[in-house]
Amino acid sequence: MKLPHPNDQNHWLRELLDHPNPSNWDEITNVLQHFSAKKRRFSVQEQADYGQFFGKGAAFITFSYGIDGVSIEISKYAHALENLFSRLGTYSIHLIGESFQPETSSIFGADWHQFRLAGVDGWDKWDGGIWFNALFRKKIRSRSKRSRCLAEEIYIQAISIADRLGKYLIENRISLLIPVNVASNPGNLAATLGIVLATEALGIYVLNNNHDFYWEGGKSLAERDPGEVPGVRDHFFRNIKNRSLFKLISLLYPWNGKRWLQVNINARQSRKLIQKYNFPKDKVFEISTSISDQFLESYNLDDTKHARVRMAHILSNGKAIMHSISVDGHIERLDQWMKNQTPCIVGSHSELTVDPRSEDLIILLQPTRIVGRKRIAKNVAFIEALLTKSRLRADFENNPFRQIVLHISGPTPIEHKADLIQVLRAYQKTVNSLPEFIAPRFLMAFSTGHDQHASFSEHNFSPMSIEDIYRMANLVVFPSSTEGRGLPIIEASAMGIPIVCSRYQPKEVFEDVIGKHLPTELQIQYIHFPERKFSQAFLSEVASVLLDSTIQKKYRTYNRRAVKSRYSRGSFNTKFEGLLEHLGKLD
Repeated sequence: MKLPHPNDQNHWLRELLDHPNPSNWDEITNVLQHFSAKKRRFSVQEQADYGQFFGKGAAFITFSYGIDGVSIEISKYAHALENLFSRLGTYSIHLIGESFQPETSSIFGADWHQFRLAGVDGWDKWDGGIWFNALFRKKIRSRSKRSRCLAEEIYIQAISIADRLGKYLIENRISLLIPVNVASNPGNLAATLGIVLATEALGIYVLNNNHDFYWEGGKSLAERDPGEVPGVRDHFFRNIKNRSLFKLISLLYPWNGKRWLQVNINARQSRKLIQKYNFPKDKVFEISTSISDQFLESYNLDDTKHARVRMAHILSNGKAIMHSISVDGHIERLDQWMKNQTPCIVGSHSELTVDPRSEDLIILLQPTRIVGRKRIAKNVAFIEALLTKSRLRADFENNPFRQIVLHISGPTPIEHKADLIQVLRAYQKTVNSLPEFIAPRFLMAFSTGHDQHASFSEHNFSPMSIEDIYRMANLVVFPSSTEGRGLPIIEASAMGIPIVCSRYQPKEVFEDVIGKHLPTELQIQYIHFPERKFSQAFLSEVASVLLDSTIQKKYRTYNRRAVKSRYSRGSFNTKFEGLLEHLGKLD
């Protein structure tokens, strides 16, 4: 393996920064090809052990960090590297992104370095959404003045990012960069271009981790069959007729660099990269996920209540008993709420109370952010059907203390505000139509990724971990339409919590997660979330799961055993070790 000398790297970065600015998309492509084709004479330090080589400086880069699927997976990857590098000597792990939510302290190592790189956040957080809208929500005619101006602007941003990123990589002797989902979806074209230019100029080794690609759930109008439902990522193809722009997008997502390996989260993605996009087989890999030992620990009713009590303090501003705000008032003030997304519990009226210690409380957990493809509004219709057409109706009639809460744990990205409105409107309509003795006892909780409250110190509470979030739940609901993996299925199963989930697309990915083609003892047992009507058999099955402890125990025992066999940390760490060894042989 070859590590360029910092003096050489500074020279190559200067060469990149001094290169004449291109004036259109084709010229940007030419710059990329120019720097990737250059053969440099390395001033090298030989290092036989890849672990010591990469351990001196390994960095992750993504748009931003919070309590979301990508950040949680980055935490797992970083812990795997930490485990590997710590056995081989000193190590240094870095996290690079535009912002870091305070809640990430619960999943990231205290000694991991954090570098805020302005300008790399994605979608509507990329400079207020100006450039994402311009590229993917408006038409851009080929060879137009607007197209040329956009190309010039994107390149200027990319060079600024490459400059600041490159200097950080050099100063911290970083030899391994792991972009996570930034070279999979064009959420920020300038950021990806900057990353590619910097790594090519500096000779950095790259493990490019892809969670979902822009072509998964997206296609152009010309490719769409008559009557076919639009995909969730169709907007990325809006300007496919601008061939110069789309050629650049196709080159960057993902970039096939000399020192780049593609690391996908499912085999379907790998096949497409090889068969359709002509990536070499020896540069395309998959990596699964892992489950912490804490997920597999036994817990009891007291542990569940303790998790719920801590969450109550988060949802009700330090109070032990939760107090609702009305859905009508919440919708009216939603613009203001979106700015800080303070955790809250929403009810048909204000000042409804929920005691987290009550054994009559049922919590259905959707452990995701609020985005359209998660189809959270379907949960509202599902709960309405449970409360009116299953034995849960009689249970509510006979037990005046029974309550049910739909808890969504993640935040709402600003570009998905309309999806949140859809969820709230569905809830508003439902509680207005439910019988008066039931409506006030169906509530919705939004913890928006928060894992603690200032009041925790008064009670010696520890922050809520991901495992604690799951421990609160009687049932996990996951009616998503598309997924790159479907982590909530694995996590709920590891906790032994029954899960109701859709058979999302791609079908092959869903079947891989549940282990359809594996021996029975390795398959995850789930309840299928219907696409259309909720049958009586389905509602009866769910009601039995919620009210019958014997059935709950069956899921806990069976699914935990399957997940433990398939997603242990040991096999995950071994996989990472193999990836680094392969990466080190690319020269």
